[in-house]
Amino acid sequence: MSNPTPLWAEFIKAVKHEVIPALGCTEPISLALAAAIAREQLGTLPERIDAKVSSNLMKNGMAVTVPGTGMVGLAIAAAVGAIGGDPQGGLQVLKKLTPEQVASGKAMLDARQVSVSITDVPNILYSEATLYAGGESVRVCIANAHTNVILIEKNGETLWQAASQSTTAGGHYSLGHARMHDVYEFATQAPLSEIEFILEAAHLNNALSDEGMSGRYGLHIGATLQRQVKQGLLSQGLLTEIMMRTTAASDARMGGAPLPAMSNSGSGNQGIAATLPVVVVARHLNADNEKLARALMLSHLTAVYIHSKLPALSALCAVTTASMGAAAGMAWLLDSKEESVKMAICSMVGDLAGMICDGASNSCAMKVSTSAASAYKSVLMALDDSRVTGHEGIVAHDVDESISNLCALASRSMLETDRQIIEIMVQKAR
Repeated sequence: MSNPTPLWAEFIKAVKHEVIPALGCTEPISLALAAAIAREQLGTLPERIDAKVSSNLMKNGMAVTVPGTGMVGLAIAAAVGAIGGDPQGGLQVLKKLTPEQVASGKAMLDARQVSVSITDVPNILYSEATLYAGGESVRVCIANAHTNVILIEKNGETLWQAASQSTTAGGHYSLGHARMHDVYEFATQAPLSEIEFILEAAHLNNALSDEGMSGRYGLHIGATLQRQVKQGLLSQGLLTEIMMRTTAASDARMGGAPLPAMSNSGSGNQGIAATLPVVVVARHLNADNEKLARALMLSHLTAVYIHSKLPALSALCAVTTASMGAAAGMAWLLDSKEESVKMAICSMVGDLAGMICDGASNSCAMKVSTSAASAYKSVLMALDDSRVTGHEGIVAHDVDESISNLCALASRSMLETDRQIIEIMVQKAR
């Protein structure tokens, strides 16, 4: 076992901060949390809600089902957040919603008492809720991270203001000097007692996958694949099982199932993508809990490591980068070689670079399916000592350089793509 390095403590802080339970798509949930906190400060039910969000948060909140409501969009999230949200609930702010509170929220929408608009702010991730009642108002602003409250105002006076708008408020960590070798060494060598908490990701996301296999949610892709196997149109095998189980969890999450996902980097789908393929392969191999914990830690920490180089929200579908984590975890389970892990990630960069994020919706499960399949395909190539090489496209010989090239595209070149996507989506909504 290697001796711990200063990075190991940072890795543990990073994973504990970024891999947490989340109920529902995290963009509408961020607005629901702002509304819940505002309601707590207002001290009474609101008569009117005025919500403002960044364009990227609008993109990811327009078409996703809010858990427990059967409705899509940011307006219902703000309404039920204000009426029944738990202000201390974080990403599970809507966990305790009752049918009566949902009905009250829908009544507010019917009475046109909730407005949601895009506001021009420098923050890529921004949600703001202002609640009005009895001549008083409370305004709560969240920025840069889904639960990072930066301002609370009542009747125009500041009750609380963050000293800074840190994206890791409450859990500061630094991965600036980390490389994939460090991630691999930590996940495979750290004491089990320090990393076994990651097994909760398997528990939560397995339950979500079981729920999605019922076929009641979203595009029910997982259940559809299962039917096609029974009809002989799709072969039963490990690839099919990976796609089916991973996609089913996304079906359930995007379709409003009342179960939390273990998220990664602020996204339930990223957490699902980093978890289920690894779990399926571990089950296939009859791996014990230690093997599963190490593979899951390698997957989730790789996803966090890559996402730390990306904007919080961008035109790049981050399920693809989370699935690079899954590729790392699966490769280690099947081969236990660091080089195979790196080869698989490089092949995924060559395969999925440029997959766009066009907002959170049921169709996210399609991207989850595509990314999970790419991850396993890249692992199989690595097992055969094959990869997309550094002579091809944006892929480099070095895995860290390949990751940096991909993230540079998302951080710079794809900014115009993001603007065009948002413009198209906003025009469709009019």
